[in-house]
Amino acid sequence: MSDRPKLSIRSNSKMNFMILITATIAAGLSQGMLLPVLSILLEQKGVSSSLNGLNAAALYIGSFGMTLIAERVLGAIGFKKLIAGGISLVLVSLLLFPFFPGIKIWFVLRLLVGVGDAAINYAAQLWVLLMTPAEHRGRNLSLYGMSYGLGFSLGPLGISLLRFGQATAFIVLAFLFLLVLILAVTLLPDSRPDKVESGESQVRRFGRCYSLAWFALIPALLYGFMEASLNSNFPVYGLRIGYSTDQIAALLPFAGIGGLLLQFPLGLWSDRFGRKKVLILTGIGGGIAFALLPLAGDHFKVTMVLLMIAGGLVGSFFSLGLSLAADILPRHLLPAANVVASFHFSIGSIIGPGIGGLLMQVGWGGGIFGLMGALYIAFGLLGLFFSPRQKI
Repeated sequence: MSDRPKLSIRSNSKMNFMILITATIAAGLSQGMLLPVLSILLEQKGVSSSLNGLNAAALYIGSFGMTLIAERVLGAIGFKKLIAGGISLVLVSLLLFPFFPGIKIWFVLRLLVGVGDAAINYAAQLWVLLMTPAEHRGRNLSLYGMSYGLGFSLGPLGISLLRFGQATAFIVLAFLFLLVLILAVTLLPDSRPDKVESGESQVRRFGRCYSLAWFALIPALLYGFMEASLNSNFPVYGLRIGYSTDQIAALLPFAGIGGLLLQFPLGLWSDRFGRKKVLILTGIGGGIAFALLPLAGDHFKVTMVLLMIAGGLVGSFFSLGLSLAADILPRHLLPAANVVASFHFSIGSIIGPGIGGLLMQVGWGGGIFGLMGALYIAFGLLGLFFSPRQKI
C-alpha cells in the first residue's frame, strides 16, 4: 500500500484550492500579456503579420510539447512539483525577454513559457477535476475557468506599461510569479493522482476518450483557436484599421470580462439543465457575435459590446467541455481526457495566430473573426447529432 497522500475533496482545504486558482490566474496573466505586448513590439519593428503570428504560435508549440508528456511527468513527480516547476520556468523566461529582444530568441522564450504554463494548467485543472463531486463539477470548474479568464483578461493591461520602458511589464509579471511560487512551494501538499490500474495503454485510453466523448473535447480546440487569435491578431488588426495601442489595450479585456461575468452562471446552468444544451446555445450565439465583429470597423463601443458578448458566451468552453467529458467518461480515463483537452487547446492556439496572420497578409483582416464565427456555429449544430453513451 502506497503511503503517498491521497487526493480527496474532503482531505484538501480551501486554501489549497485557492492556491491552485492563484497559480492559474498567473498562467492566464502570462499568456494574456505576452501575446498582445510582443505582437505590438514586433509590429513596431516592421515584422510581417504572418511572421508575427507564427512567432506568437511558439508559446502554444511549447504547450503542445508539454501536453505530450504531462500525464507521465505528473505521475512521476506529483502535482506540487509540476506546478512549482512550471511557475519557475515562466519566471526565468519573463526576466530574459527584455534582455534578448531578437525575434529568434523570443521564439525560444515563448516555447519555454508555453511549457511552463501548460504544466501549471494541466496539474491545476486535473487536481480540481478529481477533487470535485459530479453535482458541483460545473460550478467548481467554472471557478477554475474564471481564474484563468481573469488573468488572461488583465494581461493586455501590460500594454499600458510599455510607456515606462519595454522591460517594465516583464519585470512586474515576473515578481507576481515569484510570489505565487513561494505560496505553492510552502503551502501546497505533495499529492499525486491515483495510479491507473486499468491495464490499458495510453494510446488506447486516448482512443476511448475520443470514442465516448468526442463532442466534449472539441470545445478546447475552439477555445484555444479563439483565445490565441484574439490576443495575437486583434492588436495588429486594430492598429491597421486605426485604433491606438491604448484603445487596443482597453478593448481586449472585454472578451475576458464577458467570460468572467457568464462563467459562473453558465457553470451552474450546466449543472442544472445539462452541459450539452449550454454548449450548443453558447456556441451558436458566440459564433454570431464573432462573425459580426468585422462589420463594426473602427467603432469602439460596438466592437467593445461584440467582444464582450462573444467572450461571455464562449469563454466557458474549455471548462464546460471538460465537465461534459467528466460526466461521460469513467474516472480512470479523466487524466487521459485532460491530456486530450490540453492537446486540443494547444493545437487550436498554434494554428489560430498563423491563420489570422495569413488572412491579414492577403488583405482580409476581418476574415479571422468570420472564420471563428463559422467554426463556433458549426460546433453548435454538430451537437444536435451527439448522443453521449453511459459510463462503462
